[in-house]
Amino acid sequence: MENTLKFTDSHEWVRDNGDGTITMGISAHAQGLLGDVVFVDLPEVGDATEAGESFSLVESVKAASDIYAPVTGEIIEINEELEESPELVNEEPYEGGWIARIKVTDAEELGNLIGGEQYLASLEED
Repeated sequence: MENTLKFTDSHEWVRDNGDGTITMGISAHAQGLLGDVVFVDLPEVGDATEAGESFSLVESVKAASDIYAPVTGEIIEINEELEESPELVNEEPYEGGWIARIKVTDAEELGNLIGGEQYLASLEED
C-alpha cells in the first residue's frame, strides 16, 4: 500500500492527484471481507457526490455493499474496465481496481481522511 493513500472509516481509499481531483476505490481490507467481486454499479460521469453519502455499489458472491463518497464533488471519470472485469477490485484494489475520479468541491474535506498507518491501526482494533 502506497504512503500517499488516505482512507475513510467506511474503507474507501483516496489518492490525491494534486490537480483538484482524487481517484478512489475500496480498500484491500474491504474487498477481502466482500470476497470475489462479481459486479460494480458504477456512477455516471457528471454525477454529484456528497461526502459520506452512498454513490455506488459493489456486489460479491457473499454480499452487496454500498460505496460512500469520500469527498463532495463531481464524477469526472469512471473505471469502465470494471464493467467487464469487476475482479480487478480484488486483484488490484489500489491500481486497476479504482472506481471513480472525482473533482473535489471542498478541498478541506481531504483533511477528514486518515493516513494509511492510522487506518491499519484502526483495523487491528476491530
